[in-house]
Amino acid sequence: MPTPLALGQAPLLAVVIPVLNEQDNIAPLVERLDATLAGTAWEAIFVDDDSTDGTRAAVAAIAARDPRVRLLHRIGRRGLASAFIEGAQASLAPYVAAMDGDLQHDEAVLPRMLAALRDDGYDIAIGSRYVAGGGVGGWDKGRVGMSSLATRLSRMVLRAPVTDPMSGFFMIRRTTFERAVRRLSAMGFKILLDILASLPERPRLIELPYQFRTRLAGESKLDAGVLRDYALLLADKLVGHIVPVRFLLFAAVGAMGIAAHLVVLRLCLSPFGLDFPTAQSLATAAAIVGNFWLNNIFTFRDRRLHGWGFLRGLVTFAAICSVGAAANVSVSSFLFSPTVHTTWWLAGMAGAVMSLVWNYAASSVLTWRRS
Repeated sequence: MPTPLALGQAPLLAVVIPVLNEQDNIAPLVERLDATLAGTAWEAIFVDDDSTDGTRAAVAAIAARDPRVRLLHRIGRRGLASAFIEGAQASLAPYVAAMDGDLQHDEAVLPRMLAALRDDGYDIAIGSRYVAGGGVGGWDKGRVGMSSLATRLSRMVLRAPVTDPMSGFFMIRRTTFERAVRRLSAMGFKILLDILASLPERPRLIELPYQFRTRLAGESKLDAGVLRDYALLLADKLVGHIVPVRFLLFAAVGAMGIAAHLVVLRLCLSPFGLDFPTAQSLATAAAIVGNFWLNNIFTFRDRRLHGWGFLRGLVTFAAICSVGAAANVSVSSFLFSPTVHTTWWLAGMAGAVMSLVWNYAASSVLTWRRS
């Protein structure tokens, strides 16, 4: 049961815990927080990305008897970074910690993090696997190498030297978080890197060692999508202030669609011997379906459509592309007309760019709209 201190005071510390299918880890984690943070007014905010294994029920069962435990249920949104942001914004605690819900982070370090911020004046305290006393546990050579490469790449965007910018275990002052929050990319899983690259000034930070533990229950969320999100985060920090990275990805998919269109058109004409209007129609349809499929997997991965939503999205995407194609022809024809007399390639490029911008803007709002 919560202590009188926890019930009688506003929380000093909010521990934000993004979760996805971590049912068996919820109760042990809360028990460990209760033991470790005894005497501290704290709250745990579990941010659940629509788990299917009973995670929310496990959190609700504890929250029913312990008001320090809270739940945010997100539908149609995924990613540790955005989950942490929403969890942090749901609290008014002056200190906010991030940790995973899989018991791999050492909760015993939390009091030292809090002391570093509250008593020693640091802005951020990071649980590091790479300073003296830290470790990565039972990682194989492949994962160690991947982490090392990601750490080296992160130096392109960091404002401060950090041994473990990929850590998902840290604590931050709310005032520091608020200085960064409007600049955050909120992409993928590396929220600490996002914060460090978004702060307008170099923060005072300290790294505290911890041993990364082995997962006891549930399944790892590490997959190729995590690597893709990390690459997009770095790209966003490098060029996102000039042009949105999602738009660049959309344009890259569009370029692949043009190539696919030409391949299908060629096959339909020869060897299948179809007339040109039929071949062009089939090639256009193939390009639209291919572009939609790739954008659903890569460009809008965090808003990915499934089931009937996938079919509805395909229909709206096709309609949007049809409008874009018509506008492309109209704009390029006008620019190439005797009245304006723009060179053919510039007129064609202007029409294509206008169509691309329209397709991206409209599909972002209508096809892959935020829930």
